[in-house]
Amino acid sequence: MLFVFGFYWIREYDCRFPNAEDDDVDQSKEIERPGAIVSNHVSYVDILYHMSASFPSFVTKRSVARLPLVGLISKCLGCIFVQRESKTSDFKGVSGAVTERIQRAHQQQNAPMMLLFPEGTTTNGDYLLPFKTGAFLAKAPVKPVILRYPYKRFNPAWESMSGARHVFLLLCQFVNYLEVVHLPVYYPSEQEKDDPKVYANNVRKLMAVEGNLILSDLGLAEKRVYHAALNGNSLPRALHQKDD
Repeated sequence: MLFVFGFYWIREYDCRFPNAEDDDVDQSKEIERPGAIVSNHVSYVDILYHMSASFPSFVTKRSVARLPLVGLISKCLGCIFVQRESKTSDFKGVSGAVTERIQRAHQQQNAPMMLLFPEGTTTNGDYLLPFKTGAFLAKAPVKPVILRYPYKRFNPAWESMSGARHVFLLLCQFVNYLEVVHLPVYYPSEQEKDDPKVYANNVRKLMAVEGNLILSDLGLAEKRVYHAALNGNSLPRALHQKDD
């Protein structure tokens, strides 16, 4: 599917920090397996790449389960489907299921890792939105991954147009480019384990620095307002609720 979309070559970079080769590195941490992959979210192509690279489970909208082929694949990968607009009592159940999956992947070598996009929505690829804490509640190490889409004409970032139109325009661009930066596994400190917000914020800052991304305070609620304005629609009441 990546080949059909014009991603013939994908450049991958393994980023190592200056002190990564020190002899004093705690060897016990070296063998700890991350429980989740955390990535910035730019396009639906992100999921295709991660699925081909590591076969993770991931959290996605319930409507994805009804998509041809993609829905079947996501079910086979054991994905967790949620109704993003819903704030019902099953939210805690989803959060608990994600935490349990992350802990299992951290402890069991043969368990699939969870793929999580902590921003909760896509961006234009230049910014990094505030992180939600779902990926960090399990207190397990995470694997940060940064995705970049260099382009000259059409931006592969899926941010403000319909999916069908975006796919058509992406196919009209015969060659597309994707760069992937793999950061070292991030091991939380005791303070970060006790406070998931601190853990999430520190990982976000690291990804912004290494990926040359701009930190933004805007989130999904503001994006909905923007899309409503683009479409000339009235703002639904849900937009005024705090999105946590």
